[in-house]
Amino acid sequence: MMLSLACTTSIALSVACLAAPRPIAIVPKPVHVKPTKGQFTLTADTVIVATADAEDVGRFLAQSLAPATGFTLDVKPDAPATARTIALTIRSAKAFEVFGNEGYALDVTPTGVKITAHEPAGLFYGVQTLRQLLPPEIFGESKVTGVEWSIPCVEIEDHPRFSWRGAMLDCARHFMPKEFVKRTIDLLALHKMNVFHWHLTDDQGWRIEIKKYPKLTETGAWRKETLRGHATEDGKGDTFDGMRHGGFYTQDDIREIVAYARDRFVTIVPEIEMPGHAQAAVASYPELGNTGAKLDVWTSWGVSENIYSTDEKTILFLQDVLGEVIGLFPSMFIHVGGDEAVKTQWKKSAAAQARMKELGLKSEDELQSWFIRRMNTFLESRGRFLIGWDEILEGGLAPGAAVMSWRGEQGGITAARAGHDVVMAPTSHTYFDYYQSKDTSREPLAIGGFLPLDVVYGYEPIPATLTADEATHVLGAQCQLWTEYVPDPKQAEYMLFPRACALAEVVWSPRESKSFADFTERLATHLRRLDALHVNHRPLKP
Repeated sequence: MMLSLACTTSIALSVACLAAPRPIAIVPKPVHVKPTKGQFTLTADTVIVATADAEDVGRFLAQSLAPATGFTLDVKPDAPATARTIALTIRSAKAFEVFGNEGYALDVTPTGVKITAHEPAGLFYGVQTLRQLLPPEIFGESKVTGVEWSIPCVEIEDHPRFSWRGAMLDCARHFMPKEFVKRTIDLLALHKMNVFHWHLTDDQGWRIEIKKYPKLTETGAWRKETLRGHATEDGKGDTFDGMRHGGFYTQDDIREIVAYARDRFVTIVPEIEMPGHAQAAVASYPELGNTGAKLDVWTSWGVSENIYSTDEKTILFLQDVLGEVIGLFPSMFIHVGGDEAVKTQWKKSAAAQARMKELGLKSEDELQSWFIRRMNTFLESRGRFLIGWDEILEGGLAPGAAVMSWRGEQGGITAARAGHDVVMAPTSHTYFDYYQSKDTSREPLAIGGFLPLDVVYGYEPIPATLTADEATHVLGAQCQLWTEYVPDPKQAEYMLFPRACALAEVVWSPRESKSFADFTERLATHLRRLDALHVNHRPLKP
């Protein structure tokens, strides 16, 4: 299977340098911006004109403008010719040639605003740009006085470079409240990012309710304590906080979050780790493991040797889990992890070795490949596609499966050359659990590494070694926020922003128009928007 990139053949036009009432500081940078003379002023009498296919986006706009302005704007299918309007219009198929499914045109004149797109997603992104054209105070959560709600006159044509513009949040290591998950989705949507990769299971916690297997949340969602600081080399010097930690999302919670994301044109890709990172599940149901030993949900970080067995009952258990996951998440892709599966137990397991002999396999890597193929077959039978970390390439990859390349780009290159779709997620540019300064004493404790804003901004998702045809398999890129050392939403925001702003521009804006100096100039204004939203972002100059 190949999903085509959005609008990769479009030619980016330069930003016109004309005078405007207020600097136009849009993040991510649009394809084409032409400032014109004058401004449109939003008032309580402004009408949002939206036909039936644009009404939901119209209501979103009205609701997003209401807190700071105090205006309750009408959303109507038409308005008097004399009215000052914001018009949202879905165009015919011809507009697809210009905008694609997610592009838009925005035209601001002194008498009105027009946003045109081929699909509602494009209108939504046009609305996000419109919000950024208003004063930063528009993002305030309560009424703001003394501000003129003016919008500089401008002509914008815009569309994304990549179809996968994502962020991964690990809620397994540290559970994050439902409302923060929704807030994160809002922030992604503001930056025109459209994939929320939700890491829901790991050694340290199982966060999704599975009706058929209640112990996964009764037992697996809770660990008795958590490691303090970094682990020592031999583990003998490790200290723990002595505090029970956990939580999980009910299926009703998940339905609520999925619907919330859908309204913001964000697709949630759930991740259920296998065959490694399985200790929380094995602690819940010891028969899923290789030793039968009773385990605790893991309290440390790193990579546990406790992985799923290759017994048929374990395969069927995981397919049962995936069956319930499919019922909750409409995403075409389901993430099955596949990374860091330590195979020590398989090497020692008579059952695993017998399975290898039965299947005629020569290595444990091939056994993992067989394991992943079983899941791929199951997902395909239900109209879904499997995606996993680049280790799933080891031992051979099932046709139709996609790869998320995290150990550098080589996995993505190999996969693309073999005809598999790829999402780039290398540690070098997209791991936001890394430090943001070399002076780590001034930063919150992190897992290690160093990833400053300029390095994120400088990332190019398409490796130079790929041919044009191979490059069409690169769907896009995403950032990763692993939460071993991120205990709460406040710190999560600090690690995400403003680096996520930089990545948003990497995956949305034309490569040839990128400039870090220009980005940081626009970002200074953009951070005022995040301040109005009370986002705990890292300052540009701490």
